[in-house]
Amino acid sequence: MDDKFKGVVESLDPKHRALLAMPPVTYATLPKKVPERGVYLFSEPDRHLYVGRTNRIRRRLAGHCRPSATHFTATFAFRLAREATGNLKASYTTKGSRADLLNTPAFAAAFSAAKARIAAMNVRFVEEPDPVRQALLEIYVATVLGTPYNDFDNH
Repeated sequence: MDDKFKGVVESLDPKHRALLAMPPVTYATLPKKVPERGVYLFSEPDRHLYVGRTNRIRRRLAGHCRPSATHFTATFAFRLAREATGNLKASYTTKGSRADLLNTPAFAAAFSAAKARIAAMNVRFVEEPDPVRQALLEIYVATVLGTPYNDFDNH
């Protein structure tokens, strides 16, 4: 393995451990000082659910759970709403599209409930300013923790 890449890979586990060592907070109880760039983890008490990465942690967390968040920013909530309503397959036509689903009262309600659920979840984060390390750390954490809502498939 290339030495440079090997060094990056070896840096992932300590960051993963730091992420898990952080005492969990909720979106409403975020501390005043939050790193700008890094990886975050949403969990419910006994289960890690979703890992993400961003260059604006506070803003990205808001995008996941604020009531006004849209399907463009609340992607995790959208997945939860799909699961709750049985609309699991993405559509690349107007019928069944994200906008079309949100016009369905049952789906819209599930989407709102999912954002509220995420706002109540435990969240942890760790600083990682380097974009390559950030991307690899997201994949590493999702793989090690087996987060069920991370999907690295191409769409």
